[in-house]
Amino acid sequence: MLDGNVIILMILAFLAIIVFVKSAVVVPQKSEFIVERLGKYSNTLGAGFHILIPFVDSVAYKRSMKEEVIEIPPQVCITKDNVSVSIDGLIYLEVRDAQLSCYGIANYYQAAIQLSQTSLRSAIGKIELDRTFETREVINHQVITAVDEAAITWGVKVLRYEIKDINPPASIMAAMELQVKAEREKRAEIARSEGERQARINMAEGQRQQAINVSEGEKQKRINEAEGRASEIEIVAQATAEGIRRVAIALGNEGGMDAAKVRLAEKYITEFGNLAKANNTLILPANVADVSGLVASALAVVDGVRGTRITPTTDHSARGQEAEPPKGFGSGQTRGS
Repeated sequence: MLDGNVIILMILAFLAIIVFVKSAVVVPQKSEFIVERLGKYSNTLGAGFHILIPFVDSVAYKRSMKEEVIEIPPQVCITKDNVSVSIDGLIYLEVRDAQLSCYGIANYYQAAIQLSQTSLRSAIGKIELDRTFETREVINHQVITAVDEAAITWGVKVLRYEIKDINPPASIMAAMELQVKAEREKRAEIARSEGERQARINMAEGQRQQAINVSEGEKQKRINEAEGRASEIEIVAQATAEGIRRVAIALGNEGGMDAAKVRLAEKYITEFGNLAKANNTLILPANVADVSGLVASALAVVDGVRGTRITPTTDHSARGQEAEPPKGFGSGQTRGS
């Protein structure tokens, strides 16, 4: 059997362990413990090791000072145009004052959830269904403002609120899909028509520019042709004048008139030989055989131009007599080939 003293020592050791456990408290980082002394708030313990008065002080509440995420359950909200939508979300909280969070409200989690739901219903009721998807930031800000104002007395700071999902009824979703499809088709048709319009404008501009270029080219072509014809006429005129001048000089020289007579006779005979080549019917002058008379008449014209008188000769042309026409031909007679 154990000695009585040993038993007493064991009892004392057990009591010492109990006292140590009751009096020693280790607070984790980013946490705070609320200590009550005989049921009344005593102090707030920060991170670290602390010794309490056994059986007098006790840890009443433990608060995490980290940012916390609370999921808001889905709820049915009615929009301004009387459409029921199911909306859920997330709210981000952080305890700033551990004492207020313990004594300012019984359960700040439940309070934040309920207040965020009521604020969300109020915000959704002020806008139409089509705008709920594009005004999420506005709705989130309204919920944060409403919850944060109430959470000041809880020692809690509302950091963010985010809408997770907005779920309209199936019939509304089908109608919205048809509306979106119609809008997309409308935009596609407008874009296609704008493209066709721009293409037609570009084609018209191209045709207009092409017509201008063609007309400018035709204008320049005609100007060039006119200038070419003018230059040609001028050159031909100068050449003709030069030829006439030289002929006049040649006629004035010794033997010039004789050469002219021979040349005229040759031309007469050549052209007379070509009369029957172009047609089967001929109209012959009465003095067709009087070559000398015709040459004399032409020389008279030349001499008149020179301002001199041709000396009469003893041939038929000088006496102004007509030569006897060839046998078988008469004045103004025609002959078929």
